[in-house]
Amino acid sequence: MTTTVSPEIGKTIDVNGLMTNYHDEGTGAPVLLIHGSGPGVSAWANWRLTIPELAKRHRVIAPDIAGFGYTERPDGARYDADAWLAHLVGFLDALALERVSVVGNSFGGALALRLATTCPERVDRLVLMGSVGVLFPITPGLEAVWGYEPSVPNMRRLLDVFAYDPRYATDELAELRYRASTRSGVQESYAAMFPAPRQAKVTEMAVAESAIAALPNETLIVHGRDDQVIPLANSRRLLDLIPRSQLHVFAECGHWVQIEHTDRFNMLVDAFLRGLL
Repeated sequence: MTTTVSPEIGKTIDVNGLMTNYHDEGTGAPVLLIHGSGPGVSAWANWRLTIPELAKRHRVIAPDIAGFGYTERPDGARYDADAWLAHLVGFLDALALERVSVVGNSFGGALALRLATTCPERVDRLVLMGSVGVLFPITPGLEAVWGYEPSVPNMRRLLDVFAYDPRYATDELAELRYRASTRSGVQESYAAMFPAPRQAKVTEMAVAESAIAALPNETLIVHGRDDQVIPLANSRRLLDLIPRSQLHVFAECGHWVQIEHTDRFNMLVDAFLRGLL
């Protein structure tokens, strides 16, 4: 009899007493991938199509952020921007990574911005995809994501919000992600992260524009033109603020650039990380 191990489970490391699940593939200059905040998300679910491609030329490290995926969820844990930043810094320290390039998706983009502005010596190049991190009125799409109540129909509706192309929003994927969202303790921690009124969490995750404008990092900003979760205006604002930045917008694309336009996204990020853009 064999036991199937989920590909979402990678290595484990102690980060300030929190057993943290992460993936670590490839060799070369280190790149930290920070996932988004969808219900039942994990680093692997978010980056499964990106990790193997970037790992051909880079060392790719993708943790499950505290409260998500297969990272430990202790009773009474605090989930807020400061706690998530402390977990990220502790994770880099635990792996003895002094400086990394960072790719942040959505919620993960806000954490990437917070890391770059708070610990500038730790961040080299910066990629922000469909990023939170500036102030904006919460969209109906993000309200639905953060207010998710577990059911297969609700998850199916969220997939239609995330993806522009219906090929990427299937009943099979809805069932798979629903099961991930109902593992023991997952929904409890998720609900604790994003209580109503959820506009307050957008404000909490925002980084001061003066700090963003002072970033020295070469920055690639990526967004789907048809994103229903995070407005394209966010990325346009980041382009205006960050001196050494460039913006790439994908048409016929929702919130999942790395999934709906996998090959072009991977080539773009790889070229940027190697200084070719």
